[in-house]
Amino acid sequence: MRREFKLPDVGEGLTEAEIVKWHVAAGDAVKVNQIIVEIETAKAVVELPCPFEGTVASLLATEGDTVDVGSPIIAVETVADGDAPTPAETQGLVEDLVPQVPAPEPEPAREERQPVLVGYGVKLGATKRRPRKSPAPPPAARNGTGTAVLAKPPVRKLAKDLGVDLGTLHGTGPHGSITRDDVQAAATPVRAPQPVAQPAPDREEHIPVKGVRKATAAAMVASAFTAPHVTEFLQVDVTETMNAVRRLRELPDFAEVKVSPLLLVAKALITAVRRYPMANASWAGDTIVVKRYVNLGIAAATERGLIVPNVKDAQALSLPELARELAGLTERARAGRCAPAELTGGTITITNVGVFGVDAGTPILNPGEAAILAFGQIRDLPWVVDGQLAVRKVTTLALSFDHRIVDGELGSYVLRDVGAMLEDPLRLLAWS
Repeated sequence: MRREFKLPDVGEGLTEAEIVKWHVAAGDAVKVNQIIVEIETAKAVVELPCPFEGTVASLLATEGDTVDVGSPIIAVETVADGDAPTPAETQGLVEDLVPQVPAPEPEPAREERQPVLVGYGVKLGATKRRPRKSPAPPPAARNGTGTAVLAKPPVRKLAKDLGVDLGTLHGTGPHGSITRDDVQAAATPVRAPQPVAQPAPDREEHIPVKGVRKATAAAMVASAFTAPHVTEFLQVDVTETMNAVRRLRELPDFAEVKVSPLLLVAKALITAVRRYPMANASWAGDTIVVKRYVNLGIAAATERGLIVPNVKDAQALSLPELARELAGLTERARAGRCAPAELTGGTITITNVGVFGVDAGTPILNPGEAAILAFGQIRDLPWVVDGQLAVRKVTTLALSFDHRIVDGELGSYVLRDVGAMLEDPLRLLAWS
């Protein structure tokens, strides 16, 4: 029996995916749960298993095609007759193969909604102006042929000077009146269109916008033009943080995991969020949803574009556990193997621009979040310590926040506290 496998929804409401690579061809034998294709959604690259056993009859989509969810992508001649798998069974196979990290369900005790007062309403007693009536058209004159012409005296004079017969024109002004542009266009001789010089093929490259890059572009535009962004900067002496990183690397608890300054930056931000919960919130129209959990997003640059996977319930992890989660998340992101659930549900984000040799930036908020922290490169700079000039390890932090939720005072407190904990890691222990 010939059966068709339809593209399932491997994310949360995704509508399409691109066929990246087929692992089978027509005539190949396939088994249940065998990986047959790699697809790229707007969030991740996912491997799909075959839901039945048999022989591949044909591939119904080629590599590079963008296919709608629910469209057949492969036909298989099954070994034995029987009913085709239901959509629920097909989705179950996908979920079994692709590890899913369940997004935390908002619990009443973990979220807090607060009323929002933004802007100014219409003033009481304000009256509406009545719309002005359009001026009546000028009286129609008639030319020598008897055709009605609507044109103001200056336009008529211009037409006379240029030798244009108003009776031959079609007016584009109000009520069909003839304008100066109409007269000038009639007086200008029509020129044949000049051929546009095309650049040589090797001088330009046209890259289709799709997949992760397309989704990122749409999200950034929506965020930039929806949430009023404010960015504050702070230079911090992180000499003691770097010393703490070296000491952590020597501890047995961190023997099998990479310890970097980003680990302490992440811990400091999580601690600051606990002290100032409004920074870990989202805008919901007439309410602000304050999250009592931290799904910490880490912006990652990949070959397919920028993605922001997140560590679920990061506030509940010990420092070694957080280090392992960050290392695993970064590795999966670079390989394009993040589970769809890891790419949704973030509450606050860190972007490490320092790895690119950049001091600071003005990061755009991840949609649905109230703040994002940019961590710049660590450099040797002259610094005043106890009244004396010394060479210290210095970085720049930049905090962008949604000014509907976080005002300047609160944003300053969050940034100040993160900087204080990186300047003196003992504060991190005291405030955790």
